[in-house]
Amino acid sequence: MRIITGRARGLKLTPPRNYDVRPTADRVKEALFNIIRSAVPDAAVLDAFAGTGNLALEAWSRGARKIVLFDKSPESLRLVRTNVAKARAQEAADIRHTDAVAGILKCAARGEQFDIIFSDPPYDKGLNQELYEALLAHPSVLREGGLLVLEHSLAEDPAAYVKTGTPMRTEKYGDTKISLILWK
Repeated sequence: MRIITGRARGLKLTPPRNYDVRPTADRVKEALFNIIRSAVPDAAVLDAFAGTGNLALEAWSRGARKIVLFDKSPESLRLVRTNVAKARAQEAADIRHTDAVAGILKCAARGEQFDIIFSDPPYDKGLNQELYEALLAHPSVLREGGLLVLEHSLAEDPAAYVKTGTPMRTEKYGDTKISLILWK
């Protein structure tokens, strides 16, 4: 697990000690960032299930101005703090001990807005749908024209819960799918 390109290019991030956290594979992350490359510079980014901080730190390395990282696991938060320090991204990073839905509610109350939101939760637990529904209830948290990026298993089909007519692109990488939703 490493930062692929940008200011922290090649930096090896500290991986999780157990399998409770499943970081995005480098090849999936590289493909994802090739797709969203033009949206990243100067973006405010939220990593709603940070785990290791892998996705947010890649965005920061590629020019995101602000990264906010949520996780409810104390062990994951320690790992995120370690990786943020390793990348020297402390000035841009805001690490919060919260679950994704509660975090969205707090962001809405504070008037915070993001250009990109990454959602890479434990697979097949309905967490992407819960996050999506929290964003529908508080739509200003993701700027109009922003991107909601869902990482999920092959079994999950965001089209089953995403509003009909919403622009969405889904790509498959082995046993992982990435769904990109354009926020309107």
